[in-house]
Amino acid sequence: MKADHLDITFAALADPTRRAILARLASGEASVTELAKPFEMSMPAISKHLKVLERAGLIARGREAQWRPCRLDAGPLKEVADWIEHYRQFWEESFDRLGDYLREIQKKEKEHARKQRSNRRSHR
Repeated sequence: MKADHLDITFAALADPTRRAILARLASGEASVTELAKPFEMSMPAISKHLKVLERAGLIARGREAQWRPCRLDAGPLKEVADWIEHYRQFWEESFDRLGDYLREIQKKEKEHARKQRSNRRSHR
């Protein structure tokens, strides 16, 4: 995914209203009027949100007579998930290495403490 398309997708996902619209569309197609119902905003405001989602490729609008259903297009979400997965793996591996390092330090500290106790007992 090109960085500029990723930027557009993340910008579209940054708004809670647009995320709510996507959540609604995840359960099936809906008209603009149906999508606007849960929100206290004008139809032009909802239309602006839909245009942002459409520009990001997150939704598609059909045309069936007078009805223009909106539907979710999950392709960009998959691309975002793949991008995030790369960094999740990086951090998981980093934390695993850190955990190994901390366990090694703890093991050495325990060995050192045991040697000190042993040395104190032998000097009594």
